[in-house]
Amino acid sequence: MRKIFMTLLLAMPFAFASAQQVIRLYDGVAPGSEGVEDNERVNRDANGRIQTISGVVTPSITVFLPEASKATGTAVILCSGGGLMSHSWGSDVLNMAAWLNERGIAAIGLKYRTRVMGGMPGGMGRPQGGMPGAQGGMGLSAEVYEFDKLVRSNANPDTSEGGQKNIDNAIADALRAMEIVRAHAGEWHIDVKKIGYLGFSAGGGVGLGAVVRADDNHHAAFMATIYGPSLIDVDVPSNAPKLFIATRGNHHNVAAGLLSLYVDWKKAGGNAEMHLYDDGTGPFGPDDTGNTCGTWRESFYRWLCFNHLN
Repeated sequence: MRKIFMTLLLAMPFAFASAQQVIRLYDGVAPGSEGVEDNERVNRDANGRIQTISGVVTPSITVFLPEASKATGTAVILCSGGGLMSHSWGSDVLNMAAWLNERGIAAIGLKYRTRVMGGMPGGMGRPQGGMPGAQGGMGLSAEVYEFDKLVRSNANPDTSEGGQKNIDNAIADALRAMEIVRAHAGEWHIDVKKIGYLGFSAGGGVGLGAVVRADDNHHAAFMATIYGPSLIDVDVPSNAPKLFIATRGNHHNVAAGLLSLYVDWKKAGGNAEMHLYDDGTGPFGPDDTGNTCGTWRESFYRWLCFNHLN
């Protein structure tokens, strides 16, 4: 039987959510990770709150449910950033989960498998879950107006065999997470028709990969990606969910990948909304009130209300 771990409910500031359950995605070793040494590392701040997690071999979901009186039936599977090498858990999961719960939305933090040995090419990775280095590692180099350089909206700079396995494992974990959330929907007061993904940076690529590869049993109601382009070839599904995109227009490679994705989604007849901010060049946080991109969360919430909360 799948192991379910009940976490201690800690007194936390408002900005952070308290987990209610942690559920392993697989009963045994995750398929594709046989023989890989578990070397998970958790980095905490001075108050003991988790900030980042790396070396993930045993994937899981962490469940954050709103008060029953507030529950809307909508659930968001949160895919944190970190260049597929780590998880920006504090900002992308704990912070966002608290914000979503306040609005009656269930939040499911996905701790997908990360790269365990070695680094991504080209000096990839940046603090707080940024996407790969500006020059694209394996030769990808495109400004937003050069989006047509991308083939099938694939913005993954790591074309190595190991890099492909890394994203494949993470996508498999995202699909498994959807399966588990659907199975517990009744227990968690979730409507199976209102479950979707919200991904940051590389986590956006993970969520998008799950949407592209999903069958009817893993179909997402919506997909939101925040400065996270696709990391695999995109064939827009015939039943593609509504897509929300937010990024800075000068975020090298990332903006081009997301504009390419937006165009491909629309060409396929899908519903897509895109927010391009011109106030910087890289990632941004949910509380970045000093820039116009700091409004993305409210835009996302309004989009969600019009499409999935009513």
